[in-house]
Amino acid sequence: MPAGTLYRGREGMWSWVAHRVTGVLIFFFLFVHVLDTALVRVSPEAYDDVVATYKTPIVALLEYGLVAAILFHALNGLRVIAVDFWSKGPRYQKQMLWTVVGIWIVLMVGALYPVLGHAYLELFGK
Repeated sequence: MPAGTLYRGREGMWSWVAHRVTGVLIFFFLFVHVLDTALVRVSPEAYDDVVATYKTPIVALLEYGLVAAILFHALNGLRVIAVDFWSKGPRYQKQMLWTVVGIWIVLMVGALYPVLGHAYLELFGK
């Protein structure tokens, strides 16, 4: 273990960190989403302006990041449930993590066009 570090950096620790980080990011998104949706009651014109900014390619990349965070958080949460409630869960937690990562990658590749397709067309045309 390197001097001055608390963790060894094994898979379990990194999945714990990633689960917490994705949870905070999802919470932040939900907070901003509630605020911008509430804006429609205050000023529909301001709401329309805010929604117009969401149609940019940069925001499309952020949406892809949101999809990544939600998918990882959900899949890893199922893994955590299995580790906690399945008697053999702790023994297979590393294999389950790599299964989660594999499923996550496949789903993220599948989400490329639906999430980023309009941004690609806007940047590079048909």
